[in-house]
Amino acid sequence: MALEDAKKQVDQAFTREDLKGLSYENAFGGATSFLRRRYTKDLTGVDIAVTGVPFDQAVTNRPGTRLGPRAIREASTLQPYDPPYGWPYDVLSTCAIVDYGDLAFDYANVPAFPGALTEHIRGILNAGAASLTLGGDHYISFPILKAYAEKFGPISLIQFDAHSDTWPDDDMGRVDHGTMFYKAVKTGIVDPERSIQVGIRTTNEDNLGVPTLDARWVHENGPAAAVMRIKEVVGDHPVYLSFDIDGLDPAFAPGTGTPVWGGLHSWQVAAILRDLAGINIKGGDVVEVSPPFDTTGATAIAGAHIATEILCLLGWGKQ
Repeated sequence: MALEDAKKQVDQAFTREDLKGLSYENAFGGATSFLRRRYTKDLTGVDIAVTGVPFDQAVTNRPGTRLGPRAIREASTLQPYDPPYGWPYDVLSTCAIVDYGDLAFDYANVPAFPGALTEHIRGILNAGAASLTLGGDHYISFPILKAYAEKFGPISLIQFDAHSDTWPDDDMGRVDHGTMFYKAVKTGIVDPERSIQVGIRTTNEDNLGVPTLDARWVHENGPAAAVMRIKEVVGDHPVYLSFDIDGLDPAFAPGTGTPVWGGLHSWQVAAILRDLAGINIKGGDVVEVSPPFDTTGATAIAGAHIATEILCLLGWGKQ
């Protein structure tokens, strides 16, 4: 049936009628929504809304992550033919998933951006859907977490990253992708004792009490031990999962603004994410994919796969 469907499917981002199911549209053609889901602003009956935030005015080094959502969507066209590998269910056929499009904002009015993003995510949550956000630089997680904390209270954060992003910054008006989790902890949005960082490999002497599994720990102890520790820390508390693509080693994700050697391997990340099934996850994001430095497209491909794994985690309880 797949071959027959491939002969007639085109522009599934606009023409597909069902919010569930696989897609056999040619990977090299058509409108590039995430996983060929329907583009829509109607969230009626939607379980998960995928949205892009093309913002990179908070970077400290190389720019370009504003182009990340577009690249991740394009890379995802390789994936919607089959159920995600390694999972005992097919999230694409189980959950109603849409591509909600990108956040609209005034690129020249940076101070207004955080509020616009919080309102954007608030609208998704108020409609009863979970959000999966494609960034954009990592600052975007802070305005998103504000919306989640409004609904769920102080939330657990599972952060995959090379950097802690908890460097001191008490100026809440600053927009910086290296200090937003300091602000999230200090303002009570994130519960540090029930949060955890994975893959860290840069020095920050005060991590505000957030447990950390650095990259070497994961390499030496393995994915299974990492999953056990993550689940031990977050328990059944509401969780937000934020994946900075530089959590991966530059060998697997070179297209990012602040690459650091010694990072996680793609197979380790795949194993960890799949074995996290059952955590009380409410939303997530994939950030810091910078296409101008992604010469082979490998980083966007990694971002698309990670985003798909987060979809599977979000849909786990609906199977």
